[in-house]
Parts: sequence; structure tokens; C-alpha cells
Amino acid sequence: MSLVSLASRLARPFLLATDPETGHNLAVAALKTLPVPRCGSDDPRLAVSAFGLSFPNPIGLAAGFDKHAEVPDACLRLGFGFVEVGGVTPRPQDGNPKPRVFRLVPDEAVINRYGLNSVGVDVVARRLADRARRGGIVGVNIGPNKDSTDRVADYGLLVEQLAPHVSYLSVNVSSPNTPGLRDLQQAGFLDEVLARSMEARDRVAPGRPILVKIAPDLSLDGLDDMVRVSRKRGIDGMIVSNTTIDRPASLKDQATAKEAGGLSGRPLFDRSTAMLAEAFRRVEGQFPLVGVGGIASAEDAWTKIAAGATLVQLYSAMVFRGFGLVGEIREGLSQRLSRDGRASIGEVVGTANADWRMG
Repeated sequence: MSLVSLASRLARPFLLATDPETGHNLAVAALKTLPVPRCGSDDPRLAVSAFGLSFPNPIGLAAGFDKHAEVPDACLRLGFGFVEVGGVTPRPQDGNPKPRVFRLVPDEAVINRYGLNSVGVDVVARRLADRARRGGIVGVNIGPNKDSTDRVADYGLLVEQLAPHVSYLSVNVSSPNTPGLRDLQQAGFLDEVLARSMEARDRVAPGRPILVKIAPDLSLDGLDDMVRVSRKRGIDGMIVSNTTIDRPASLKDQATAKEAGGLSGRPLFDRSTAMLAEAFRRVEGQFPLVGVGGIASAEDAWTKIAAGATLVQLYSAMVFRGFGLVGEIREGLSQRLSRDGRASIGEVVGTANADWRMG
């Protein structure tokens, strides 16, 4: 067991006993102040090339953990192949009133309604610029201010200020906690958002990859629209998916399930994986997909990749399983490659796509 895994396991009961948002803040503070030993070297078979970037492994930290770009390098040392910070808004905003994060412990799930709380683009841009020369793949998730009168312009401003300092940008049009944001997933709005974002990108950082992050609650017609506009605009990748507003009947903690907000964690796995597989079929290899939602083991990561993901991201599972989970997934993927006689993780992408369909 690694030092990170041991420390994380010892700290977990304490963190789970705290208020969820306090626990989150303590975890970030620990990474900020304590020495984080670098995880061992990556198995070269886990290396991935996507949207012009070379990833040491396909496991990423999803947006929402390092909201304010405070600890991207510490997270990379945990073993992540890439880290996505944010979401970031143009102006600072507090987000929704507390409490706004809730654990469903028996379900290994989280409900959050943070509402894109952000220190604002100026602070985040400075932090990212300060660490840019350290290397490692660090992306940023961007979204408009809640009270914005021109959300399309917000995306352009964010791209202009952040693109020079990051490896890629993720255009968030799917958070359930900013009123009206998911309306930007409609074809006409999405087309405007992507057009403005790419114009800004081309001015300040030509070629910087732009990805779109979508909701798992889209209809298949809605997904068709998202993919059609994304292909037309020539985006570099799609992240599938954000949290869900759905509440599966299978949830054990039905009392907490009544809280408003986006549900993440294990109950999201099947829905997000089916959406991923549907997107893979529609994208037809035009750009790679990032699979997110419910990953808590190497087997989960393998399943996402086989469904069509070139890369994967996780976050909620660390709430219940600790930082050592990243190393466990890396090791598990390597073992599975050996067992299946695969030369690289890229060989697995889409191999079980037909097993997943939206209901």
C-alpha cells in the first residue's frame, strides 16, 4: 500500500464525519500544505494521445474538486494523467446558499448544488500562469456568471483569458445548478457559444483544444443536436457527462435523494456510460470522448473505455475511497491489459460499445 493510500485511508473516517463541504475544503487544504509524494511511473501501455496531447495515462480528475486551481500539481502527483480545474466564471460569485453538498453514503453518491462558486477568472488565470511551466496536462472548465446578461460573451472572455495558460478548455453547458445553463445545449445556442469560444481561442492560443461537457439527461434527439453542432464547429472532444437531475429508484438513501442538485457517483454509472456509447456511435471517430460518471474501480474505467471513452475522469469516488484510488485504478488497468494480451489501452476503446444502449 502506498503512503498516499495509507494516509488517505486513515483520514477518511474523519473526513466523512464532517460536513461534506468542510470535508472537501479540508481535502484541498491537505493537498495544498502537506508534501504529496509522486506516484510511481506510469505503465507505458497506458499512454494515450488525444486532441494533440500526450497523456501518461487515461485517468483524469474531473472538474469540481479543484474549483479554484489551488492544487493541480499536487493532484498530478497523486497519479492522475491529467487534471481539470474549475468551473471558473468571469466574475467572482459565491454560488448557492449552504448547505449545498450532501453525501448518500450507502449509495456512494453525492448531490451538489454549488452553483459554480468561483473566485473569478482573474485569480484563476494568475494561478494557472504561475504553474504553466511545470508541465503536466491541466485543463479548465468554464461557465457563465449566474446573473450574466450575455452568457455567450462570458465564454469568449473566459477562453481569451485562460487559453494561453492551460492544456485544454472544457465548455460547460450542462451544470444543473446554474438556472438556464442547460438551455445552451440547444443547437442554436450551442452553435453561438462554440463559435465565440473558438474565435477567442484562435486569437490568443491557436490550436488549443476545446471540449464540450454535456448532461446525461439529454434525449437521443438532443444528443443528435449536440453532436451535429460539435462536429460542424470542429470541436476537439466531448466530455460525457455532467451530473444528473434524475433520482434512480434504486437509491438507498431516499431522504437525502430529495435534495435538489446534481447527482454524481456510482448511481450515475449506467446512465452516463449508455450516453457515452450513444455519443461514440454518433461521433464516428471525428473527435475523442472523455467518459465521466460513477467510476470507482479499474473495472469501471475499463468499461467506460470499452464503451467508447479515450480518456476517463473521476471525482466523487474519492470522497468514499480516498486519494489512493487513482493508483489502484492505474495498477488495475495494467493488470487487465496483461490478462487480455493488449499492447495498449488505446486498443480497448469502443470494443464493447454495442453492449450499451439508451433505454
